Amino acid sequence: MKSDRLLSILLLLQTRGLVPAAELAERLEVSVRTIYRDVEALSASGVPVYAERGRHGGIALLPGFRTDVTGLTADESRALFVLAAEGAHAALGLDRALGSALRKVMAALPEPHRPAAELTSRRILVDPDRWMRGPGPAVDLDTLHDAVFADRRLRLCYRHSGTEGPRAYTVDPYGLVAKAGVWYLVADHRGAPRLFRADRVGRATVTDDPVRRRPGVELADVWEVLRRRVEHRPAGLRVTARVRASRLDLFLRLHGGLLVTAPEPEGGAAGAPEAGARGGPGGGPVDAGGWTRVELALPDVRHARGLLALGAHLEILDPPEARAELAAMAAAVVELYGLSPASGDGPS
Repeated sequence: MKSDRLLSILLLLQTRGLVPAAELAERLEVSVRTIYRDVEALSASGVPVYAERGRHGGIALLPGFRTDVTGLTADESRALFVLAAEGAHAALGLDRALGSALRKVMAALPEPHRPAAELTSRRILVDPDRWMRGPGPAVDLDTLHDAVFADRRLRLCYRHSGTEGPRAYTVDPYGLVAKAGVWYLVADHRGAPRLFRADRVGRATVTDDPVRRRPGVELADVWEVLRRRVEHRPAGLRVTARVRASRLDLFLRLHGGLLVTAPEPEGGAAGAPEAGARGGPGGGPVDAGGWTRVELALPDVRHARGLLALGAHLEILDPPEARAELAAMAAAVVELYGLSPASGDGPS
């Protein structure tokens, strides 16, 4: 373990230059005192490493010192070849560069590790895209990419979901994030973190103004804040509903992120109708054991419309305004297709 840590320190200093001891300790999950002991061990073995004291100090190597030791273990070699599908690299124009880099890494690997690394690349594939996404809008990442790496401010013409016209923003980009096959620009707008879907950017212009990021804040920090904000939106409406057990898996795939409690079977044992069981959506008797009760947290009553995707396999029990919202949507669909709710006739 110590030899791996010493090599990690050496490689970090070689690529980063002066690194604070506290940062090395955090990265390697050890104490600052351990880092200083490791630096002494490196120096004793002939590595020209030194420590600078003071507020802006840290650990560094003498200028010009390089090592060509990779130090890769067998597992580390295999890990390099468990890569995501080429879509993310292709979107950034790096698909050919990726293939070239992997060939060079393979050539640099110790001979005993090469067969396992090559086999891993053929046996393991990570595809970040969702099933059946279908063709999406064209995404031009070139301008966003240029602004991120040039450290320049961006002017965006951005279309929000559910709004009619685009809005203009001047933002300070931190970087790009690919989440489940969707690219996002992470940026500050007027000093506050914001998330912009790349496929909703109508036009982007790189300005001559340098980016104004908050001091000490990195892309990963801002992404964590935004991710938590999306996943833990405040609920304006608590909804109690029941779902047919046969459709519970589908419900969880579509709406599992809205659950506030674990689903609970409603009524008695499956397949045994309860006396006085409630009528189903069609008015007939319902096997209470065939339903599962769920508690959801929705931003507002309009978001209840998404539950209509399960049709008669989901019934909202409470609150009344959410039931009315779904009933109104269902009636609008019936009217659109010219159906008779009572008879189920086709278009008139």
